[in-house]
Amino acid sequence: MGLRLQINLIMGVLLAAFASLLIYLQLDNTRQSVREEMEGGSVVATQLLSRLQANSRATSLDDMGQFLTTVGRIRANEIELRNAQDAVIYHSPPPVYKAGRDAPDWYSNIVSPALRTHEIAVADGRLLLRADPSRAILDGWDDFQPMLLTVLTGFILGNALVFVLVGRAMQPLQKVVQGLQAMESGSYDTRLPAMQGKEAQVMGEAFNAMAQSVQEGIAAQSREREATLALAQNRELTQVIQTRIEEVRGQIARELHDELGQQVTAIKSLGQAMALRAKGVDAHTEQAARMVISSADAIYEEVHQLVSKLRPLALDRFGLQDALQDLVEDARSRHSAIRIHLHIDTTLQDIEPSLATATYRIVQESLTNALRHAQASDIRIHLSQHDQQLHIDVRDNGVGAAPDWQDSAQYGVIGMRERAQGLGGSFSFSALQPSGVQVLAVLPLGHNLIHG
Repeated sequence: MGLRLQINLIMGVLLAAFASLLIYLQLDNTRQSVREEMEGGSVVATQLLSRLQANSRATSLDDMGQFLTTVGRIRANEIELRNAQDAVIYHSPPPVYKAGRDAPDWYSNIVSPALRTHEIAVADGRLLLRADPSRAILDGWDDFQPMLLTVLTGFILGNALVFVLVGRAMQPLQKVVQGLQAMESGSYDTRLPAMQGKEAQVMGEAFNAMAQSVQEGIAAQSREREATLALAQNRELTQVIQTRIEEVRGQIARELHDELGQQVTAIKSLGQAMALRAKGVDAHTEQAARMVISSADAIYEEVHQLVSKLRPLALDRFGLQDALQDLVEDARSRHSAIRIHLHIDTTLQDIEPSLATATYRIVQESLTNALRHAQASDIRIHLSQHDQQLHIDVRDNGVGAAPDWQDSAQYGVIGMRERAQGLGGSFSFSALQPSGVQVLAVLPLGHNLIHG
């Protein structure tokens, strides 16, 4: 039910109540008038009956009937004279006032007072007196009809006027509803014009402010979706680039290991042969051969380190767990004064290559940062699995990150974060108390890891 109809119904109920009150007052006034008419007629009838009763013994019923005939109709009363055999000797003549008309029965029942018949014993008969309010009621009915017509006309016209006025008063609301419907259909640039009336102006200003906020919010959400899509595309591209880089690194590492390693081995073998042949014969040649052997060993060691940095061969040949153990063992051999702990709670077998590479690079970068920059004496690396997620936790007790670490590339934090987020995981780099930093990466797993 609309608000306009509700208001119109309320006003209709109020008008109906007012009309009912007017009708009730009119009926009550008519009821009092009829009662007063009956009381006036009763006085006349009482006087007449008193005289008849005084003369009843000296007067015959016929004489009494003639007397009543002479008197005629008494106001608001009907008189009957009956003999001992209950035959009617006299009956009051019908009223001549508004003869032939009567008020409706329902109206008479409402305004008519309680009627009583008075019986007076006379010589050889009885006299019956009944109140007759019909003329007074008819007068009331004649007055009631135009009043009722006026009330009904006023009720109808009042409701029509209220309906029109409420419609005009609700025009601003209709404009607001139309604006809301337009916004619901997607027209977020909808604005309401200036409206008359203080309340209408407030509603219009509030609607326009709301529409502006909604439009700005929709625009912000659109920009956010575009930025999210762009970020996802950038991360996907970054993942592709990193995968390609790892492939190229692997190719270079294998070529260095296979081709250059063989050449260095050949050079070393040739130097050893020259040294044996020149031993005790030509000291200068033997010394030169020993220098060749030493240089070959140095080249081989550098190539080995370079191959490990490019792509650890153990990662492809033996798996992630062995590659991490080799990484830690190599760091221990180079930094014997630093305690390096590796704890793996998960069997890192059959892990997919992209996840294995990301895990290795995050551990490698974290370990390198701790060894080069943190001045740490204790480094702890912990890998575990929780709820199909691989947790990589690397902590040290060093001096912590530089104040401008977020603006600096020395810690490689950006690269680690991109690797983790590119796989749908999370990454955090935070300070520890009283000193040190924590690198925590959480990478999602498939169903290819067994909890250890």
